[in-house]
Amino acid sequence: MAKSTKTSTGSASILTAKSQTFLKNYINNPSPVGFESSGQQLWLDYLKPYVDSYFTDPYGTAVGVVNPKAAFKVVIEAHADEISWFVNYITPEGLLYLKRNGGVDHQIAPAQRVFIHGKKGQVPAVFGWPAIHTRLSNPDAKEQQPKVDNLFLDCGARSRKEVEDLGVHIGAVVTYQSGYDELAYDYLIGRAFDNRVGGFMIAEVARLLHENKKKLPFGLYVVNAVQEEVGLRGAEMIARRIKPDVAIITDVTHDTTTPMINKIIEGDVACGKGPSLAFGPAVHNKLLSLVQDVAAKRDIPVQMRAVSRSTGTDTDSFAYANDGCPSVLISIPLRYMHTTVEMLHKKDIEQTIQLMYETLLTLTPQTNLRYL
Repeated sequence: MAKSTKTSTGSASILTAKSQTFLKNYINNPSPVGFESSGQQLWLDYLKPYVDSYFTDPYGTAVGVVNPKAAFKVVIEAHADEISWFVNYITPEGLLYLKRNGGVDHQIAPAQRVFIHGKKGQVPAVFGWPAIHTRLSNPDAKEQQPKVDNLFLDCGARSRKEVEDLGVHIGAVVTYQSGYDELAYDYLIGRAFDNRVGGFMIAEVARLLHENKKKLPFGLYVVNAVQEEVGLRGAEMIARRIKPDVAIITDVTHDTTTPMINKIIEGDVACGKGPSLAFGPAVHNKLLSLVQDVAAKRDIPVQMRAVSRSTGTDTDSFAYANDGCPSVLISIPLRYMHTTVEMLHKKDIEQTIQLMYETLLTLTPQTNLRYL
């Protein structure tokens, strides 16, 4: 790994006490798919001092803009939404059955604590699950596994009316209670680091540009998109509206050093070893080479991987929007994706911020990104 050096920010440490407090509050705040507004407001309130203007679109994607009158437009983007559940059926006995809202993992649900976001505010509840004694009482019975159709919530109500009196209704969204925490050796855990850590990082890039009085020769659009977890929908909408010339997308990728992940399939990526760059059809080769050159010149370690038909991130929406937009994906390694204990390394956060920042200082409207 390359030696740690100071960046053009003039400081060896990028994160401030204020920014770390924002990260904790932002991770702890629920922002489920289709209901991202409270998280977007938190994000905008933090970002506003560092941009010239801002706007939102009809579905809640939030955008801060530096140099809004510039003809050439560069996007740095993350997605704001987190996986969650919908209340789908309330039994006469007051139990609640659910549908997925995004790619939520049913296997981690039993015994988890949740909040139901009802008409009267948050209602705490739990995913109930039969005691092991009852499951083992018949040695010939097949052990039941958690599935969407046998998982249920118990909020303490014992009738449908009691549930409704709490303000809970069909379509109420449900998020896990688990929040931000810090582990040994600079590891952080939290719910929905996928991908609110990306929203945090692009906001930090804007902060650093502002505080270091950097003047960009283009318009910078700091985009926190909604509804990525259900098909990259927010990015699809905002890419058509902004019509950027270049897009730098940040999201999470798998730390493949954890058990039960096959490096032959997923590649070799680990937390604490720097941001990950990807080769793939949607990733623009010349823009990727530029980012690699920046990383080498600034001694920022990067980990390379390959994707197949798509990146599975908002990169795909920006790359193929309008007449095509040169796009690159800068990912941060993450352990235990789509669980309540998503884990990443603080050093990777700082180095991903640094890589985006330095890339923006290298780009100009004259940068040649043409293939032919």
